[in-house]
Amino acid sequence: MEGKSRGRPRKDPARLARWTPPDGWSRLVAWISPEEKKALKHVAVEADVSVADLVRALAAGLAGGVITHGELIGQVREGARVMEKIPTLFERDERFRVVDRPRAECRWVFEGDGVGTEKLDGTNVRLTVRSGQLVRVEKRRNPSKAQKESGIIDGWYVDTTDSADDKWILAAARNTDVSDWPDGEHSCEALGPRVQGNPLGLDEHRCVPFNRMAPVYVQVPRSYEGLQTFLATLESKFAPGHLAEGIVFHHPDGRRAKIKRKDFPRQAASA
Repeated sequence: MEGKSRGRPRKDPARLARWTPPDGWSRLVAWISPEEKKALKHVAVEADVSVADLVRALAAGLAGGVITHGELIGQVREGARVMEKIPTLFERDERFRVVDRPRAECRWVFEGDGVGTEKLDGTNVRLTVRSGQLVRVEKRRNPSKAQKESGIIDGWYVDTTDSADDKWILAAARNTDVSDWPDGEHSCEALGPRVQGNPLGLDEHRCVPFNRMAPVYVQVPRSYEGLQTFLATLESKFAPGHLAEGIVFHHPDGRRAKIKRKDFPRQAASA
């Protein structure tokens, strides 16, 4: 077969061809993680468009009323909620222990808002459910030291694989009954004998969704000293006979805040 013609050479080979946007157009730039970029490319491939055209199509859908603001905002808020690292109630010292100085973004907890649930000690995962069936299992990945230094603070979710690293996460997911779960993405804690040392002494692997099955504590102190004393002996409701790792406060609008027993400085033994 004859080779394809290269066409006519540019009059000025040193000068790159440039596309001139229409009047009034502007350029939108955003930094995204490799996993987020991969996810966008996956959607673009299925839609048979470029990533740039995918973003423009979404914007055009909003402008044309094909996609409502409410529909999009709901998805954005859900994505932000599940990816946001839950803030700890108090500031930390140089030894990474909490001090009696509440964090500003957690003020609502100290004002009495929200409900306290047990913080389960496992591995953070996300299960996607469709029609009562598990269709996707993801695990949380936190930024490396180098990424944190470059400004990447929050973690993200990546797909699990059949590797040995994900064996027990997948076992927990497959052992979880999702038949009555609503469609959507559910942030969970993977627990079990081979996960994080199994501090709750569980006999089987399973996933517990934060928004459906986390045990609730009705009366939880909301002061530094009160929480330190409360958590020192707090029994797990999920696995009685074991200490609870901590408390996660849930605000009705979706905000969360956490505190763990080991966040506090070690208390001196009484004489």
